[in-house]
Amino acid sequence: MNLIGEYLRARRELIRPEDVGLPHNGHRRVPGLRRDELAMLAGISTEYYTRLEQGRDRRPSPQVIDAIARALGLDEDATAHLHALGAPEEPRRRRPERVRPGVQSVLDVWHNTPAYVQGPFQDVLAANRLAMALSPIFTPGTNVLRSVLLDPAVQEFLPGWQNRISSLVAALRVMVGPDVDNPRLTDLVGELSVKSDLFRRLWSRHDAKPHPGGGVHRLRHPIVGDLELRYEKFAVTGVDGQLLVVYHAEPGSPSADALTLLGSLPEESASRPPQTVSRSHARPAR
Repeated sequence: MNLIGEYLRARRELIRPEDVGLPHNGHRRVPGLRRDELAMLAGISTEYYTRLEQGRDRRPSPQVIDAIARALGLDEDATAHLHALGAPEEPRRRRPERVRPGVQSVLDVWHNTPAYVQGPFQDVLAANRLAMALSPIFTPGTNVLRSVLLDPAVQEFLPGWQNRISSLVAALRVMVGPDVDNPRLTDLVGELSVKSDLFRRLWSRHDAKPHPGGGVHRLRHPIVGDLELRYEKFAVTGVDGQLLVVYHAEPGSPSADALTLLGSLPEESASRPPQTVSRSHARPAR
């Protein structure tokens, strides 16, 4: 698979000539920049760039990668992704994704703090009771990206969910890196490409940006109403790609009161929101 070539072609086609100071003289046979134009901007020969994009040279030097990244206007995260594609590591032994018992124990003692652990493909691997009461999307075995894209119940829980999809897809690119033949990823991308035009369009752009370390999520719970929660994400050491996601509300805020109420409800009542898409048999809810 020509990973670096696919990435370069996708990014090249997104750039308009006028954006990089080149004249736009009427009809063009290809979207974005031509190969020779990008090669000129990067200061390399058209022949060499063509070999690189066609997969006949898959080990460009770091200097060449930096020059191409500048020509494409890539930011720091996208440049790092391009370097990873240009110098992929040896395939790693794939092991089942498990959460250390100690991490699960920490989750379980956080009675007033929703928290969960997700893997590199955005599968929820572990969660505490309050996270699952907040939304079934945080139930272990659920894939966050799939649920947001395909499940109307989850979309109702996340107002403005469309604005979050691009960052989820870009984060998946970063977490996967050159390991695109992983069967878990192949199944996920194949399913979402068939069922979601939005995912298919975003995946084809090859955007790559890590998960934000924190921010604010506005959520709509069917029992306790609207919440505004801050979240923070922490890497779980000793494993590849696991993130601990922790939510919290401003003390004394209506959202803090709503979380307290949610935590006091019986488990059956708190987890009554509509069903999410299952991990193994994903399909749009009716």
